[in-house]
Amino acid sequence: MTEAVKKTSIKKTGNYYYAVGRRKTAVATVRLFKGNGKITINDIDAEIYLNNKTLVHAVKSPLVLVGKAASVDISVKVKGGGKKGQAQAISLGIARALNVMSGDLRVSLKKAGYLTRDPRKKERKKYGLKKARKAPQFSKR
Repeated sequence: MTEAVKKTSIKKTGNYYYAVGRRKTAVATVRLFKGNGKITINDIDAEIYLNNKTLVHAVKSPLVLVGKAASVDISVKVKGGGKKGQAQAISLGIARALNVMSGDLRVSLKKAGYLTRDPRKKERKKYGLKKARKAPQFSKR
C-alpha cells in the first residue's frame, strides 16, 4: 500500500512563517515576520481594507490571545468571498502560522477555537427549485 503525498500549506521559509487559511470561498495566504504589529492585506493597511472594526478585531484576535500583537508584522494575500469570509480566513491563517512559529501556542489557540477550519459552504441550486431548497409555491387547484 502506497502512502499518499500530502500537500502542506504550513511551513517556515527564510525570514517568515507561512500558512493558508480558508473560509467559504475565501483563501488567505499569510506571512508572519518579526516586527512591530503592522498588518497589511493585499498591500493595503488592514483597517482600510476591511473598513470594519469588528472584522479587524477578528483578524487580530489570535495575536492578542497569545500576546504577539506588537511583536510580529503580517502580510496577507486574500482572494474570493466577501469581507467577512476573508477576515475569518485570515484569522485561521494567522493562527496556523503562529502554531508553526511556536508549537507551545497550539494548546491555547486550539482551546479558543482558532485552529478549527469552518467547512460550511454555499449549497448548490437544484433543478426544479428556485434556490438550494426553496421550492415554487404549491397550488392545490
